[in-house]
Amino acid sequence: MAPLDAVLGWDEDSNAEAYSAFTRDFPMYSATSRDLAHRARLADSRLVVDLCGGAGATAEAILALAPATARVLSLDAAAAMQRVGRRTVSDPRLTWVTAPAEDLAAHIDMGSADAVVCNSAIWKTDVPRVFAAVRRVLRPGGRLVFNIGGGFAGVRHPEEEAARGTLSLNSLIHQIATRDHGYAPPVAEPVPPKLSLAALTAHLAVAGMNVLDTEVVAQHGTMAEKRAWLSIPLFARPEGDFTHAQRMRILADAYALTTPQTPTVTSWLVVTAQRPGEER
Repeated sequence: MAPLDAVLGWDEDSNAEAYSAFTRDFPMYSATSRDLAHRARLADSRLVVDLCGGAGATAEAILALAPATARVLSLDAAAAMQRVGRRTVSDPRLTWVTAPAEDLAAHIDMGSADAVVCNSAIWKTDVPRVFAAVRRVLRPGGRLVFNIGGGFAGVRHPEEEAARGTLSLNSLIHQIATRDHGYAPPVAEPVPPKLSLAALTAHLAVAGMNVLDTEVVAQHGTMAEKRAWLSIPLFARPEGDFTHAQRMRILADAYALTTPQTPTVTSWLVVTAQRPGEER
């Protein structure tokens, strides 16, 4: 659950600005975006879709790999994110469309896209509808490449598994909030994955897409990067009746107990799918 004072989520200026700053200051989104773009095989592409493209970090990676003649369409439902993106990513090949992912097929001709890339956001959509829309806009042989955080997909890379038991910044936040603010953390109970690989495979099959590859990868970061992520209002912790200022004070106290360059590991499930047909 997002904090109560996150207000309008991704379509709120403070979240959009903080998120965009994070993508510029830390390597997580540029690294994951480059990985997805490489898997999409963009060398001969003419039109590539950056689905749920936010402020344009993934579009930049696509533009760097696509031919000079290719067009990139970045589609996102949050106008605030795209306002930031238009200011920070300038390329005549890039078109911004403000619309939900489910409405993709209303904005692109059938069979005209060589690839659709979605970084970190597919789980927030109506997945069956989105996969059907992607199948409609992809040319035969065109690829859909996306990733999902390991916690949402119910997977864990061995490197993250090996790090279990070490004190995380989230754990420290809960400890300080409990000690200093009377916070009562929710009882930890097993939570089924929001979107397991089995569910994804089934949804893709119904949409008429073939799974080419799946991989659980490790993304390496630092405690400083984790602090910056938790400073974005939408992700600030702990949950409950705290103001954002209170959460930032708790975060500062927790971060003071860590070392900025302490390595962190997160897991991601990466899926490459394809519309059946001959590749160009």
